Amino acid sequence: MSADSDMEYSDNDCEYDDYYNSGEDCDVERLDPKKADPEYFEYECLTVEEVEKLLNESVEKLNTILQITPSLAKVLLLEHQWMNHVVVDKYRQNANALLIEARIKSPNPANSNLATISTSTNTNADIPSTSAAAIAQVSLSVYSKNSSCNNGHSSSNNYNNNNNNNNNNSRLHGLSGSNSCSTISHQYRSQMCPVCATVHLGDKFYSLSCGHVFCKDCWSMYFETQIFQGISTQIGCMAAMCNVRVPEDLVLTLVTRPVMREKYQQFAFKDYVKSHPELRFCPGPNCQIIVRSREIAPKRVICKVCNTSFCFKCGMDYHAPTDCQIIKNWLTKCADDSETANYISANTKDCPKCHICIEKNGGCNHMQCFNCKYDFCWMCLGDWKMHGSEYYECSRYKDNPNIANESVHVQAREALKKYLHYYERWENHSKSLQLEQQTLDRLRQRINDKVMKGRGTWIDWQYLFNAAALLAKCRYTLQYTYPYAYSMESGSRKDLFEYQQAQLEAEIENLSWKIERAETTDLGDLENQMDIAEKRRTTLLKDFFPLDA
Repeated sequence: MSADSDMEYSDNDCEYDDYYNSGEDCDVERLDPKKADPEYFEYECLTVEEVEKLLNESVEKLNTILQITPSLAKVLLLEHQWMNHVVVDKYRQNANALLIEARIKSPNPANSNLATISTSTNTNADIPSTSAAAIAQVSLSVYSKNSSCNNGHSSSNNYNNNNNNNNNNSRLHGLSGSNSCSTISHQYRSQMCPVCATVHLGDKFYSLSCGHVFCKDCWSMYFETQIFQGISTQIGCMAAMCNVRVPEDLVLTLVTRPVMREKYQQFAFKDYVKSHPELRFCPGPNCQIIVRSREIAPKRVICKVCNTSFCFKCGMDYHAPTDCQIIKNWLTKCADDSETANYISANTKDCPKCHICIEKNGGCNHMQCFNCKYDFCWMCLGDWKMHGSEYYECSRYKDNPNIANESVHVQAREALKKYLHYYERWENHSKSLQLEQQTLDRLRQRINDKVMKGRGTWIDWQYLFNAAALLAKCRYTLQYTYPYAYSMESGSRKDLFEYQQAQLEAEIENLSWKIERAETTDLGDLENQMDIAEKRRTTLLKDFFPLDA
């Protein structure tokens, strides 16, 4: 072997291998995907069983910390977006206010005995003094059987007192059974149900923490009616003007039909998922997947089962760079069916508290939100309790003192002109996406003919499909820039946005032109155009994508 050959394979080459293979000395920068890609989003697709396990873990955790039943824990978590630490903090500050806020306890119990039960059994120093009444109230197990006797014994095994003489166990569980009133002596006492006006024995009656007593049959029929209407976790007391929530265990105790029980549990599960900020149902048809992400952002999610693409935050079609509220308003405005849009504007409004869409189904202007039970005025959306003598003020037209200096017709025409400017471009790119899909289908057919004639393989022509996919991605983003621009205020930021928007549009049209003439387009030229278009899109999203929307 020659000397030159020995030099080629000398042991000194190992030093170079160590240098190039060293991870510590490597100068290649590892990019953070969150910074490099404005659409980067970490999420996971879960099944119903996996989500049930996740929710049950939260319930069990709160149950362990506060020593409460699963039924009560679910209500508290539902009202506080499944944040255990928030519930625990509120409980330690003022448990009484926490229970009233969650509609577990009534601020004005119908039966005064329920509110004046002795709380002397509470000797746990960890419990704030402000929560004593609340603890005594919930110790009644939220609901009680044979409520004609307020002895604090529950019909639910989860809430029964073990009578182990340990006062610490009374914490949000059961009272110590030292009440002088006897269950046995009252369970045979007859009383009349205020709903059906039928006389029953005392053991046929149930009541919530508010003290309103109704017979078992009326409760059962009421529950089934509510479940049939799709209501589950929001079922309240039957008494008028009473907002106390019915616990899950009471519903499942009195509803005996398997079909109704299953429906209740399904509706309740949907309520739990919708109230959890990290969970979102896949909107795909008949898809049971639930997406989970710790980042609550308007990012793109693609279901692993049905391949449906949607915005994680609002559940609608992905709409970057436009935020969720703007696209919601835009789509309502651009509804193809103008009569539907007019009906929504005239007959529905968003609840001023929880912002759910409400339909006015009666003549009275006193509205109560179906979701959060907030009472407000239909005309001005103000708090109904604050109306008082000023009730008719919201119906009075207030003249504009500067009306003489303004022309309403000119303003209306200018607003319409602005809207049509953006709408025409929005609609144009929507149609372009459909037409380009047809172009892709024709291109696929031509490539198939070439492959059949031996002029290359599918791999040789794959770059054309990559270009078509990128074109659809860029044009989709461009389409959603128009609602964003429509909502922006005039200024330097809007000028910058419209400049980047115009640059992106120009590069997209160039790319579309070259794809349509793919057979005569140079491969290098096409790949260069793809790179430019994607960089324009990424730059716009980095500067204007509302991550905190």
